This record gives sequence, C-alpha cells and structure tokens, in this order.
Amino acid sequence: MAQSRNSVLESCLGNAQSLSGLIDYAGDSVVSKTILDKPVGTITLFAFDEGQRLSEHTTPYHAVVEVVDGKGVFAIGGKDVEAGAGQILIMPANVPHAVYAAQKFKMLLTMIRA
Repeated sequence: MAQSRNSVLESCLGNAQSLSGLIDYAGDSVVSKTILDKPVGTITLFAFDEGQRLSEHTTPYHAVVEVVDGKGVFAIGGKDVEAGAGQILIMPANVPHAVYAAQKFKMLLTMIRA
C-alpha cells in the first residue's frame, strides 16, 4: 500500500522553531524527522552520530542539503565534499551519492519532485 504524502510537523506550522532543537542525536544511529511531506516534495531533518552513514544511492531528483550543526562528508559521483554548519549543497539527480558523519552533524534535506 502506498503511503499518503500529506503531512506536516505541527510544531512548526505557524511557529518559528530552532532546526537544531527539533531533533536529538542518538548513539550509533541516524535519526530522521519529517518536517513536511507532500506529493511535490519532502523536507526532512537528520541527526547523524559520529561514524554513521547513509549508503550510496541515487534519486531521480536533486537533493538540497543544508548542514545545521557540525560537519558532514558527502560522496557525490565519487568525489568527497565536506560541508559544515551554515553551508548548503545540491546532490544532483541520478548521480550516486552517500553521506558520512566523521563527527556528529545535523542536516536538513529538501527534495522537490518536479
């Protein structure tokens, strides 16, 4: 059964929130929290404990990453790119990419499906 794509994190609806404060780190884990999930795209917040990773994959859409806290390593098409708090990068559609936490870090991922 297909999951409905029509959710919003209620605590953010009409309220200013600290991105970093919306999600906590967990030992030996990658934690994710969906901020917005609509048919046209998603906004998801991630917290990576040191040493954690998302394995290499591709998506049919560009993925916009804003690092909220710490620093992450993004393998994009075989090239490592480091991004730290306050920096943004776009992982191109149909290009293999992976994410690695050399240290704890948080990132906001925005995917627009159009």
